[in-house]
Parts: sequence; structure tokens; C-alpha cells
Amino acid sequence: MGEIIMNNEYILAIETSCDETAAAIIKDGKVIVANIVASQIESHKRFGGVVPEVASRHHVEQITLVIEEALQTAQLAPKELSAVAVTEGPGLVGALLIGINAAKAFAFAHQLPLIGVHHIAGHIYANALVQPMVFPLLALVVSGGHTELVLMRNAGSFEVIGETRDDAAGEAYDKVARVLHLPYPGGPHIDRLAHEATEAVDFPRVWLEEDSYDFSFSGLKSAVINYQHNLQQKGESIDASAVAKGFQDSVVEVLTAKTLRAAREYQVKQVIAAGGVSANKGLRASLTHTFKNEGIPFYVPPLHLCTDNAAMIGAAASEMFKARQFGALNMNGNPGMALKSWLVEQ
Repeated sequence: MGEIIMNNEYILAIETSCDETAAAIIKDGKVIVANIVASQIESHKRFGGVVPEVASRHHVEQITLVIEEALQTAQLAPKELSAVAVTEGPGLVGALLIGINAAKAFAFAHQLPLIGVHHIAGHIYANALVQPMVFPLLALVVSGGHTELVLMRNAGSFEVIGETRDDAAGEAYDKVARVLHLPYPGGPHIDRLAHEATEAVDFPRVWLEEDSYDFSFSGLKSAVINYQHNLQQKGESIDASAVAKGFQDSVVEVLTAKTLRAAREYQVKQVIAAGGVSANKGLRASLTHTFKNEGIPFYVPPLHLCTDNAAMIGAAASEMFKARQFGALNMNGNPGMALKSWLVEQ
């Protein structure tokens, strides 16, 4: 690849892991110069979830446009860029390949280094765009496909100390939303109903083993479904807001309690939340209150940086750029990509 520019670092980042086609330009790993997102929610809403083939076709239609718009917004020419970053995985393999091939073509055409970024590392590094990350820190990652507790002893060091054994929190939200006949995506609607509720159905909390930091939401989802079926058999109507509040109270309590216990055990200096479900008002309020009382700084990105976007990919890529963690032009989509450390020592 061509000469690596060290002054005025500008990284073009691309994200197509699921149903958002996004491109961003990040300066020095902290400043968002452009952040363009083409959403597909309306296209998938009628199916009640993301259809991989439909997502891939939309990415093909939008990818060049969002890259061009990002460059125009930033008022930068390709020759002024330092590198091209792209989500390498995990995600839908067809969707990933659209972004990866666009990134490889752009990097090759303009002789720029190529950086493959882990999607979850991107979500975590979204926090770096609004607040310095202080290590060691603990990240609670909650999204449609992931629920994890990640210990970072320093920049680029990822140790997964807890993860879901079945449904991710966001997945459980969407499935419960279908039971309540709420539109896709269901998370924001359940959050809204939970805040409107005057009472809550008492659903179980799943703690697993005493010392475990893992999560399980499949049983909670089943409890909601069984509750609905029992009411139907009795000919009674369901109070959607009470169900929403009971479900959300269970999820939030477990997520908050396990995050607090891990923060204490590992004596972290900072706790952050990341991922689409970190936009949930109930969860944000619970974590904020808990860690304020605990005396540990807690941060969560603004709502537009919680859901999938390319700015977060650029923020993570900046650290990889400094560590010379570059990819090759034979990069492929990695739908099951593990979250591995790429910079342990600074």
C-alpha cells in the first residue's frame, strides 16, 4: 500500500453488517467529520425482522452513494485519507461482503491501507467519540445479536468475561414485541410502553450460576409467551404495558446487577455501555443511577451512536491504524468473527 499519512489522520469507515448502509470519516479517532447512514427499517418492517437477501440488495444500491456523500460532507479527496476501514464481522455474510468489497476496491484504487474492524469493537469504541476511554474499563454490550460483558485492560485488549447462552437481549425484545403485536423494531416500543405502565407483570430473573457473568433471556421470553397463552385460554385480554414493564424490569435488573458485580471484582476505572439496546431509556437510567451511587464513572454514547453506524468503526480503526493492524486485499466476510485483542501493550 501507499505511504501512510500520520498528520491529520482521516479514516474512511464503512459499515454493512446488517441492515444499515453507512459510511463515515473520522479525524484522529475522535472527531466525526461525516457520518452517513442509509436505513432499511421500512423495507424490513413488513417482514417483522431483517431479511438477509433484501438487506444485501439494499447495500448494493446504497454503498457507493453513502461513500460519496461522506466524502462530500467532509470536503475531502481520497488522496487526503489515511486509511479505509470496514466491518469484517460478525454479521450477515452477504451484507458484510458488500461493504468489504467496496472498501477493498476503494483502498486498492487509491493505494490506502485497509483495516478490518470487529463490529463489537466498533460499538465499544463509539464511546471514544464522546469521552476518553480510561483503562481498565468494563463494557456492557447489548444489541440484537450480542449481550456481552467485555473487560478491557488497555486499548485494543478485549476479554469477554460474560455472554449470552441463548437469546441476546435485543433479540428477546423483538420476540416479545411480536407477542404484543408491536411494530419492528420492537425494542423502542417496549421501552415506551414500560414507561407508560402503572403496574408490571412479575416475570422471573435468570441469574444462572452464582459466580457467572453469562446471560440467558430465552426463559424470560418463554415466560412472556406462556403468560399470553394462559390469558388467551381464559378469554382475557393482555395488558401490553404491564407485560412490557415486567419484561423490561427483568432484563434491566439482571444486566445492571451483573455489570456492577463485574465492575467491583475487576476494580475498573470506568464502565461503558454499547450497542443498540444501550439506547433503551430504562437501561440507561438504571446503569447511570447504579454507578453514580457506586462512584464509578459510567458513560453511554448518544442515541445515534448506539445503533449501527460507520463512525464507531472509524473510531476503533484509528487505534488499529496506530498499531499497524492492517488487513489484506483478500479479506473476506467473517460472520462468526471472534472478538480478539489486537493491541495488548502500548
